[in-house]
This record gives sequence, structure tokens and C-alpha cells, in this order.
Amino acid sequence: MPLESAAIQAVFFDRDGTLIEHTPYLSDPQGVVLLPGVREALAMLRRSDVRLFLFTNQSGVGRGFYTMADVELVNRRMIELLGLGTEPFMGICVAPETPDEPSLYRKPSPRFIHEMLEAHAVAPVAAWMLGDSPVDWEAGLNAGIHAAAIVPDPLAPKAPERRLELGISAYPSLLDWYEAASIAQLLPSRFDG
Repeated sequence: MPLESAAIQAVFFDRDGTLIEHTPYLSDPQGVVLLPGVREALAMLRRSDVRLFLFTNQSGVGRGFYTMADVELVNRRMIELLGLGTEPFMGICVAPETPDEPSLYRKPSPRFIHEMLEAHAVAPVAAWMLGDSPVDWEAGLNAGIHAAAIVPDPLAPKAPERRLELGISAYPSLLDWYEAASIAQLLPSRFDG
């Protein structure tokens, strides 16, 4: 989806492969590595008064590989590395189910997005879902908001055919998406002081 909408008021982020390096079934906080530009982009979004939300599927819990307590430790380590205070996200949704289990929140379900938009009085046209996987983009589109792909490794993009089929624009980093949004005047320039 091209960058054309109302001024951005809310952004929903996938965690693994979008904010931090993707490590399958990550349960050790010491394995958390921020992707390049994430800290800077989130800091600039916060300075622009954009509401930030974390939305992550964690089927490793449902598969018995680790616990929700492990997920919380990984999230806390990520938040510590971000250096943006103890609560940079206005809401966090962790969906622990496996893909074949019934779920209310597992992406591509838009339920969490709908609930947060309503709770924070944000119009769908002013919200984005950013992620590296088709379920991330589909969750955003299912919620009626904009979606974009963060594809840090252009040699191994996830489901490029599905991304193109959905009309999702791709950016090599969160910072690249932020700069494109700034150029489109959806956000103030990071050089505005």
C-alpha cells in the first residue's frame, strides 16, 4: 500500500524479524538483538506522539517450547535495549496459540488492532501494521489499516509473491519506512528539531 493516508497516529509492530533479529522460537533474553535503525525510528515516532503497539505470535508457547514468562523476559530485554523507558508500547498482544489452534488474537486476526484503535480513538486511516510476514500484513489489512513489509534481508524475503499480491510496499528497515513516511509528510521530518 503506498504511503498515502491521514497523519500517522498509531503503529502496530511485529516483534521477530521486524524489531529484533528473527531467531526461531526465541526464549533466551540474551539472544535478543535489535535490528539496525529500530531504536532511532521508534524514538522519532514517539517524539511525533505516535502511539506504539507490539503484536506478536508466539506459537512456541502453544507448542510447549517455552512459557509466557519466557516471552515476557524476551520482551523486557528488547525494551531495555531500546532505551525508551520501561513502557514504550501502549499495548502488547502476545498470541501463544499454534497456527492450528482456535484463537481470538493470533495474526492474521485483527482483533487486537480493532481493540486498540477503539480504546485510543484512532481512525483506521491513521494506523499502520509493520511486519516481515504475510500474517502481519494480513492482520493490518483485515483491520482496515495500512500495512508495510520490513524486509531486512532482501536475499531471503518471506513470501514475496504474497506481498506483491496484497500490494504491500517493502522497506529494508524500520528506519527506511519512517523516512518514507516523513517524505510523504505523514510524519514530521526527523530533522525538525
